[in-house]
Amino acid sequence: MTSPVIAVADGAFSAQRHAIEREFGGRAAIRWADLSSAAAARQSTAGADAVVVTLQRLSAEIIAAFGPSVRVIGRSGVGLDTIDLAAAASRGITVVNQPAYGAQEVASHALALLLAVQRRLLAADRYVRSGWAGPAALDGIQPLDEVTVGVLGCGRIGNAFVERVRPLVRQVLIYDAAPVPVPAGAERAADIDDLLARSAALSLHLPLSDSTRGLIGARELGLLPSGAVVVNVSRGGLIDESALADALYSGHVTGAGLDVFAEEPLPSTSPLLSTPNTVLTPHCASVSDRASRRLSHWTIGDVIQYLDKGSVEHGVIVVAAPDGLALPGARQD
Repeated sequence: MTSPVIAVADGAFSAQRHAIEREFGGRAAIRWADLSSAAAARQSTAGADAVVVTLQRLSAEIIAAFGPSVRVIGRSGVGLDTIDLAAAASRGITVVNQPAYGAQEVASHALALLLAVQRRLLAADRYVRSGWAGPAALDGIQPLDEVTVGVLGCGRIGNAFVERVRPLVRQVLIYDAAPVPVPAGAERAADIDDLLARSAALSLHLPLSDSTRGLIGARELGLLPSGAVVVNVSRGGLIDESALADALYSGHVTGAGLDVFAEEPLPSTSPLLSTPNTVLTPHCASVSDRASRRLSHWTIGDVIQYLDKGSVEHGVIVVAAPDGLALPGARQD
């Protein structure tokens, strides 16, 4: 077949541009595309066969502006909340994401946040740097092997997190609205409220959708045992951040480890910037040398394979052309 034209969003894979062009140059023409507006997208995707994005937002307006030759969108990552899937479906454009590229890294990051918060490492670090002066503010730390950890969402990443945390804690509870298998050594909670009421530590591993947005609000945080900690490496929109800040200030929740936020970068006005025992990282849970290479090369490789054979090797087809069918229940995690 004629070499396809792949429009890769400006800002994606900045450090890997030359490597990508070398690796795929014989199989496709790589075009670096401005997708910041409908007008720019119209010009940048003219004659392109595919569009590849990382966290760039593809609204219905931008997708409608794509050139008529665009057949597939490659989402270089897991979450699909930045892409208007209905708009892609209406255009008959296939959407492919990469839920497996960094599952191990994200699970490890969730465990690192849990340990940092539960063991109050930031407070301990500040105490040492201040010359070991005064009280260390390390009272009330529950032994980890007496802690019950609740895992909300048990797809690839949730499973990998359970595997890592299970040897360290007393009990692991999971809840997922989907009929997922219970990982070895874990127990299924009856429902979300049951999970929350029994979890001294809560780790979130759900995709963001209309049904999960704001899932953890003031009521849900109030169900957690007093002194619980919260970890989120999925999407910031799962949690009502103001309610979480209130729970942290009140002491009902004694710590939070957050890699994701409702608005990114986190605004300077966010109350989370001053909440006690809160570890914040910049949406970097999936980062590793291995994951970074997978993210770019798996996505572009899958897009090229789809255009050639109608199949993908590494990712998942979540919107299928030519019928523009959004596949029900497709996991994003």
